[in-house]
Amino acid sequence: MDTTQLLKGVLDLAVLAVLREEDGYGYDILRRLRDAGLEEVGDASVYGTLRRLYAAGLLTTYVVPSEFGPHRKYYSLNAAGRDQLTRSGKLWRSFATTMDALLDDRGMAA
Repeated sequence: MDTTQLLKGVLDLAVLAVLREEDGYGYDILRRLRDAGLEEVGDASVYGTLRRLYAAGLLTTYVVPSEFGPHRKYYSLNAAGRDQLTRSGKLWRSFATTMDALLDDRGMAA
């Protein structure tokens, strides 16, 4: 199975989860996703996801000046984003449990 197809379905959740603990700017969020094991996530996908989540009212932004380059736009979860993370996390866990059961039932457990 192609990992990039799986990423398309869960990238919103992954970005929200990364922002749960600490605000971040685009490249920082991308790096944290890759460090967490999502090495195949693309730059454009993450930036597009951030714009979409912001437009949906799930994130807030603020700009931090930089002495050594362009200012950085930071993203943070707001209350609606935290609620969405909780809902999506529950849905993901339910789905993953179902898939684990299906694979286990067929002798395909990891």
